[in-house]
Amino acid sequence: MAVIETERLTKRYGSARGIEDVTVSIERAEVFGFLGPNGAGKTTAIRTLLDFLHPTSGEARIFGLDSHRDSVAIHARLGNLPGDFGYGKQSTGREALRLLARLRGVEGLGRAEPLAERFHADLDRPLGELSRGNRQKVGLILATFHSPELLILDEPTSGLDPLMQEEFLALVTEERERGCTVLLSSHELDEVERVCDRVGIVREGKLIAVERVAKLLAKTQRRNRVEVEFSKPVELEDVRQIPGVVDAEFAHANLEEVFLTYYKEGEEG
Repeated sequence: MAVIETERLTKRYGSARGIEDVTVSIERAEVFGFLGPNGAGKTTAIRTLLDFLHPTSGEARIFGLDSHRDSVAIHARLGNLPGDFGYGKQSTGREALRLLARLRGVEGLGRAEPLAERFHADLDRPLGELSRGNRQKVGLILATFHSPELLILDEPTSGLDPLMQEEFLALVTEERERGCTVLLSSHELDEVERVCDRVGIVREGKLIAVERVAKLLAKTQRRNRVEVEFSKPVELEDVRQIPGVVDAEFAHANLEEVFLTYYKEGEEG
């Protein structure tokens, strides 16, 4: 049975962009990425899935339970890091952990201490005194300290330095290995490529494609570039001087290229 299932999930509100007919199924121990630029509808999809926003139409089920009717039971089994994470500025991370532990019926603080050590997070300073990156570390601990069955993470690496981003990606891999399902929303192709099994591309509130990551990148590279492997190091400027070469770079396909690939295919189809 899928951990997350949506059927034509739709949320319309005011003049702001919502989501339209989002249908997706995410399996146990899968890392699924919502990929799209800011404003595409990723956060609205997550908030509607979690019943923080009530859908205009459509259905959502988590653990086989109705996301609205059974929301209390569902939230006891998951961990969530919202994109706008924040508690009271005077509260410390430890105080927030104790509150969540009581709400979830967890004895003690679970694995909060080793996670705090791993991410160099200060659980005893008021959150209002922490930088954005250090608040994000506390948010990650709040989402994962109780070893949930499902992790929902909205732009989780926002504000983290490169070392902590690497530590986060390692944690996601470990969570999948223990059987946790992860829904990861991001506009960073690199982190999605590294940890996700499948990705759903969100454009203007619609889920326009669901692909395995390897297939997604293969499509982009096949359409937009030629890869050449040299037997010894070369200078980019030397490559650019080869007749017929318009430009050259040492880089992965970026998010813009991925979207252009799908948008052009849609127009040509």
